Amino acid sequence: MANLKEVRIRISSVQSTQQITKAMKMVSAAKLKRATNAIVQLRPYATKLKEILGNLSASLEGSSSPYIQEREPNKVLVVVVSSNRGLAGAFNMNVIKATNNLIAEKYSEQLKNGNVSIVAVGKKAQDFYEKRNYNVIGNNSEVYMALNFDNVSKITDSIMAGFAKGEFDKVELVYNRFKNAAVQILTTEQLLPLPKAEATSADVKTTNIDYILEPNQEEIVTQLIPKSIKIQLYKAVLDSHASEHGARMTSMDKATENAGDLIKALKLAYNQARQAAITTELTEIVSGAAALNG
Repeated sequence: MANLKEVRIRISSVQSTQQITKAMKMVSAAKLKRATNAIVQLRPYATKLKEILGNLSASLEGSSSPYIQEREPNKVLVVVVSSNRGLAGAFNMNVIKATNNLIAEKYSEQLKNGNVSIVAVGKKAQDFYEKRNYNVIGNNSEVYMALNFDNVSKITDSIMAGFAKGEFDKVELVYNRFKNAAVQILTTEQLLPLPKAEATSADVKTTNIDYILEPNQEEIVTQLIPKSIKIQLYKAVLDSHASEHGARMTSMDKATENAGDLIKALKLAYNQARQAAITTELTEIVSGAAALNG
């Protein structure tokens, strides 16, 4: 009987967990829809802006903008975009592993010299690198409380200011790019200095176009470059935000399925134990009756 009571308690506990995971899946699905709409609406604009800058690459070389000046990467900043919450499978750990691999493969010497800094967008990456004594600059976990262009631009402004002052020679960006609810693509991009046309991503097509620039080339380029950098980081955060909800929805769906399988197994174990208990009781009754009659 003790075993039966124990199994009943476990079944009840797993059923409660299953209800919670179902609810979390539904919440993530609703949030995923909003996050997907945001990134889908931004992507064409971000892609077109990158395309224009790629087509202007010849003009950019003569620009005085500090954001295109290439230097020896003695001091490196890595921007890691994670989430504030867990329960999203390997979502956060994957982006942290990609960041660690990037540092190990490209910037191991800079790391030994203490010249690798981290800007974490999201509490999970913030906590991970602070616990391991990395030089983590600022705390940007609150950006997800009100995710909009202005709030992300504040992060970008501080990064651009540090690059212009020579505090960093190169800025890399690591995040999960959203493809669909089940697939997130780990992406590493160079944020600063602004990559040249041949270094832009494959989804951006560059063609030789002779633009007419008004009021003048220098002023247009001066305004276009910072805007492009801000849009790039904002797009990365939106991509990561959508990826997070997709990963959580998939994770909760799998957890719900696993809970269902566990409930079936526990119910089978409960019925077997109950049947064994009933058989034992019947045997005892028959044996007792036979003893009395004898």
